[in-house]
Amino acid sequence: MNLNTSYLLLAILGAIIPLAFFVSFGAEQGVDLVAFIQALFVNGAAGGFTADLLISSFVFWLYMFSNQANGPKPWVFIALNLCIGLSCALPAYLWVKTRAVG
Repeated sequence: MNLNTSYLLLAILGAIIPLAFFVSFGAEQGVDLVAFIQALFVNGAAGGFTADLLISSFVFWLYMFSNQANGPKPWVFIALNLCIGLSCALPAYLWVKTRAVG
């Protein structure tokens, strides 16, 4: 399996796995944005993971905007990042970028 295929598979997994958790949360709590945000920071461990993902996402956005000439436009990947997560957006971006190069 080549690297480009790996990026695609990781993007798919990075969409399915978080969405399964989000659907489970929605089934238990309903569509409650306040409860969702509170759950992200429910304790130190969850808050640490959330902060790490927020910082990593911001760095990813900066990278995409600084490399627009050499890569795909960032807006679709920002939407993926906000709606699903970095685990989907980053490998999807790398998949598109490596397809354009190779």
